[in-house]
Amino acid sequence: MSSAAAGMAPVPEPSPELLQRAAGVRRSAMALGQWSDAERRAAVQAMASALESDRHKILAANQADMETAAADGLTPALMARLKLDGAKLDAAISGVRQVAALADPLGRRQLHTELDQGLVLERLTVPLGVVGVIFEARPDAAIQIASLAIRSGNGAILKGGREASRSCAAIMAALRQGLAKGIPQTIPAPDPIADDLAVSNTSATKPLANNPLPPIPVAMDSAAGDLMAASALELLTSREESLALLKLDGLVDLIIPRGSNALVRYIQDNTRIPVLGHADGICHLYVDAAADLDQALRVAIDAKTQYPAACNAIETLLVHEQIAPSFLAMAIEAFGAAGVELRGDAAALALGVEHAASEEDWSSEYSDLVLAVKLVADLDAAIEHIGRYGSRHTDAICTTDDQAANRFLAAVDSAGVYLNCSTRFADGFRYGFGAEVGISTQTLPPRGPVGLEGLVTYRYRLRGEGHIAADYASGARQFSHRALPL
Repeated sequence: MSSAAAGMAPVPEPSPELLQRAAGVRRSAMALGQWSDAERRAAVQAMASALESDRHKILAANQADMETAAADGLTPALMARLKLDGAKLDAAISGVRQVAALADPLGRRQLHTELDQGLVLERLTVPLGVVGVIFEARPDAAIQIASLAIRSGNGAILKGGREASRSCAAIMAALRQGLAKGIPQTIPAPDPIADDLAVSNTSATKPLANNPLPPIPVAMDSAAGDLMAASALELLTSREESLALLKLDGLVDLIIPRGSNALVRYIQDNTRIPVLGHADGICHLYVDAAADLDQALRVAIDAKTQYPAACNAIETLLVHEQIAPSFLAMAIEAFGAAGVELRGDAAALALGVEHAASEEDWSSEYSDLVLAVKLVADLDAAIEHIGRYGSRHTDAICTTDDQAANRFLAAVDSAGVYLNCSTRFADGFRYGFGAEVGISTQTLPPRGPVGLEGLVTYRYRLRGEGHIAADYASGARQFSHRALPL
């Protein structure tokens, strides 16, 4: 679904076929939530092995997508995101293996309290259920999302952009094959009654599928098991399906859009399903008066040019006016050699920046080799600019002044706030999460790069021995609320 098309398209009702597939994902997700840590770990490892086995098919499919995209005049920024070469695929597979090795996110006890003798409360982490992910270009996103979903016991419904259709199909075929091979010996049986209930209860009526009938663990033959496991992952292929996904509240628990500002905002405005994501990636680097200029230049070059199409690349460079003459003399030459177009305010133009910046530049996500440059009077002015124009994604300061650093780190309200390092580190793999389902700029958690912890919720369990509330209301019994070991 392109963002341009989505902006004009009404959201259709989901078809019976889509409802059936979504119900299958939900049923499989319930099964996954009952798999042991070792079983889910093995399934993710099998997915990585399947990707390696289908490596040539995946790369060939991506090459075909690239050729079609070039003929269609896709922008350089989207072409960069679409490209899946051997190194990118290797990194993605490595990320899958890292996800498999992560600690189990499920069954973690967060709270353990004795309310009274024999009445014990605990809070445990559990899967969300089913996540729907809509992304533009970046076929490797499908790999990241699928591995995190299975590791955390969730099902996933994915829709890649039309430009990545062949790549996504090849990737999904490998992932489903690997997941089927990694299935445990005993899995929950399909429940046709729950399926029928789920299909008959969409957002057009009342959502009933939040709690379909629980599956019963039984031994199944290999073919049935393969089908059951593989249905935990679904790939949508049409624009109509991706739009209808937004109406699957009751079957889908979370929508994660990964793409343009227009795509994210359209999804946020057209679904009742919770949405996790960010609409803009307007990141800043502030070079303070006390910065090590050589270090700051190295950080700035990396933050802009290492992968300019990424949402964590800087779009605005703020420079303290005291060191601007020295720093910009270095920066103009270095950025010019890297092919970056600099657009500066009047003060930056006076120091040699070639192109004038407009008001629009301060709030633009270029996703390209373009960088806005502004001189500021002090740290407070830099913080004020970031607060006014930033997107609360990732912002950085270069300085050797501890007081300035601590003030910046405390005052800038972004998901990631960095000192003397590139904003390009805002990434789930680089954070050690193995992969990420997306990046959230919301203030409510999860925030920043979202890994396994963003795909779990919690459930309260209370165990008693015939306790009743009336005894406490009458004063016959008293709560102790004694904390127990986790």
